[in-house]
Amino acid sequence: MSMFDLTGKVALVTGGTVGLGAGMATALAEAGADLVLVTYTDNDPTMKNAAEAMGRRCHVITADLSKEEQLPSVVEQAIAAFGHIDILVNNAGIIRRAPIAEHASQDWHDVINLNMNTVFFLTQLVGRHMIERGSGKVISVASMLSYQGGILVPGYTASKHAVAGLTKAFANEWASKGVNVNAIAPGYMETRNTAPIRADSERTDSITARIPAGRWGQPEDLGGPVVFLASQAADYLHGHVLNVDGGWMAR
Repeated sequence: MSMFDLTGKVALVTGGTVGLGAGMATALAEAGADLVLVTYTDNDPTMKNAAEAMGRRCHVITADLSKEEQLPSVVEQAIAAFGHIDILVNNAGIIRRAPIAEHASQDWHDVINLNMNTVFFLTQLVGRHMIERGSGKVISVASMLSYQGGILVPGYTASKHAVAGLTKAFANEWASKGVNVNAIAPGYMETRNTAPIRADSERTDSITARIPAGRWGQPEDLGGPVVFLASQAADYLHGHVLNVDGGWMAR
């Protein structure tokens, strides 16, 4: 089990105080990692308190990750807090729903900016630090919509296809430099982002019927996969998109 031990590692998790981000951050802390959590407006101390109760250090940074000019400061603050970054989890993202014919241009640009551009630029910044140190793990959050078209979410679909592609592009260049770049593609998860879908009982039932596991995922379902990808056990894994979907893609 020592292969999965993250003691002494520092994990930077965007959107790490709620939802999937909190689920993954909790698992990383349980495996021994100290945390730097980036949040937009959420001042809920629950995640920080939980990490510190485990004996982990936890530093919270408030930033608007959609603004490229704020990204260098996020990286600088993380390194200033704990000296280095071993793990980057690109989790922060948004979704905007509307029929394609009526989809507002601002919604398109907002989603593409945070879900794709921020992933590229933040990975680039943290990756430079990892390359200098000769090691690092980058884990981005993709989606089932990295493979499918979805309904009412063209910007989200485009951005998540991009996350899968960027994962492979970064891996091609950085695998030889000691940096692993992979992604997790969650299936249908019970989070704030899926609340509008879950409010439609007919659609919820049709989705659940297609999931072989017979249920929607929970944030903690990403815990094992993120620890694996962040650990020594995944040292020879590069450019992989790991589906955590209850069997959705196998159906």
